[in-house]
Amino acid sequence: MDSWHAHKRRSFGARALDVRLTAVVVLVLGCAGCGSGESPATGGLHTAAPSDRDHPATYARAGRGQLSAQGRPVAQHPVVSHGSWGVRSSWVAAENAKPGSPSWRITGAPARGDITGFANLSYVAQGQRVVLRVSTTAPSFRVRAYRIGWYGGVGAREVWHSAVVPGRRQPACQVTAGVNMVSCQNWRPSLAITVTAAFVPGDYVLKLVGSGDQQSYVLMTVWDPSSHATYLVKNDVFTLQAWNTYGGFDYYRGQGSCPQNVYPLCSRARVVSFDRPYDHQGAGDFLSLEAPLVWFLERHGLDVTYATDVTVAQHPDILARHRTVLSLGHDECWSLRERRAAVRARRHGTNWAFFGASAMLRHVRPEPSRLGPARRLVDYRDSAADPMNGKGRPRQVTGNTWSDPPSSWPENRFVGEDYNGFLEPGRHAPLTVTDATSAAFTGTGLRNGEHLPGVIASDVDSLEPGLGHPADVQILAHSPLPAAHGQAVAQSGVRFYSDMTYYTDPRSGAGVWDSGTNNWIPALMAGHGETRLAAGAVRRITGNVLRMLGRGPAGRSHHSTPNWRRYYSR
Repeated sequence: MDSWHAHKRRSFGARALDVRLTAVVVLVLGCAGCGSGESPATGGLHTAAPSDRDHPATYARAGRGQLSAQGRPVAQHPVVSHGSWGVRSSWVAAENAKPGSPSWRITGAPARGDITGFANLSYVAQGQRVVLRVSTTAPSFRVRAYRIGWYGGVGAREVWHSAVVPGRRQPACQVTAGVNMVSCQNWRPSLAITVTAAFVPGDYVLKLVGSGDQQSYVLMTVWDPSSHATYLVKNDVFTLQAWNTYGGFDYYRGQGSCPQNVYPLCSRARVVSFDRPYDHQGAGDFLSLEAPLVWFLERHGLDVTYATDVTVAQHPDILARHRTVLSLGHDECWSLRERRAAVRARRHGTNWAFFGASAMLRHVRPEPSRLGPARRLVDYRDSAADPMNGKGRPRQVTGNTWSDPPSSWPENRFVGEDYNGFLEPGRHAPLTVTDATSAAFTGTGLRNGEHLPGVIASDVDSLEPGLGHPADVQILAHSPLPAAHGQAVAQSGVRFYSDMTYYTDPRSGAGVWDSGTNNWIPALMAGHGETRLAAGAVRRITGNVLRMLGRGPAGRSHHSTPNWRRYYSR
């Protein structure tokens, strides 16, 4: 299983940086099909899109006052309307009509010295204060806050900047023996930021800029506790932290020697901490596995708001306030409170869209640190080694996956299918359409058996009969992958599969869609290679899914038609 570990590190390390750079280039130069009609050249894939004028229905929702592009207040009741890309909000459209700030990007050759930092909170509301702890070789630095959005294709807008702050080289971060937890809670505070009304809800990067042009990011989500927006983006901070190698340890990598061919790695962390910077210049995998979908949502002015895994764990009732929850990134790490909240929301009729693969695979348990609640994540990946085993609630014990005892709660009962391995780093495969009658493919011109080149990459999901999936799963795409180019949990001969699935809850009518690949979000903004030919269709399918899930419980208008037995037998 060492190859699995090596894949995960490469796939979400160096590869993620390449995708981030691609996304930035696309934003600067203008992606194919980023005009108002979104009709890119797609190599004959027929991605003609209807106009928003085809869906004129509008209604009002109570909301906080916002400022228009001209600086005038928007009404307290933003207008919400049904568009061809999903449910739109007047305040999101007005926000993205403002000019962007190209300075948000980290550019140029690496400067001498370094700068890095972290915040004491992963999500905040207006009126709260965020404390930053920054370590740098620079004599001084500034912080600039940028909201991630479309902004004419620039990608972010500056909303605030600090005065000059004295720099300090902080002490070495502490490593807790036995669990290999890296924590920088011994760093002294550098400055505090008050989250004013200028910080409208959204995803933010706080750019640290040293006096010698050293640069890095700190991630922050601003949420609105009163929001009832149609779409709730759930930023995947649990998994970002699980894969965070800052200080040399995460759940998959460690320092020191271990026996070969033993998985998971013996020197891995059993506990990871939010009290440290993220790797990859402070952005983790956010800019590659989450930001392209945020750009898409904001570009089309969709009725969206934002939260994190920690938000959901601490405020589980927020999920049911929204029509659809969007799972971003490589969303594999979930806590018990988060999973229970998801089940309650689905029972309430809240729809779900999983844009990555391996969602809900891993089991984490938040714990407090000296800096606050839920600042540590426990995952022993071995239930026998977890100190809670036999002493607490069984579903709080962290085995290798949620399926393992004593939790024994596989993800397929909610996601609709299972994690089924990965394609090797750099390998791509076409997505194969198998149910073109689905509303997901409206306007694409795609027919059964046609392919979208390069869409499948990295982790994949597929349906495994007999393991507890919902009865009415509809397979929309069933894509064969060469087993020689990856590692499969289950395969058929020389192939294994990636499935795009959809099912509806028979009681609440909630719809659950799963892309079946970790490459769906990067493919939205693909600017080179074979995936570029499919990007227009990927965007059109994404808009169709958002429109389908944005009108309330999707089963009322788009009930799933179970067809999985065509492809699998028990």
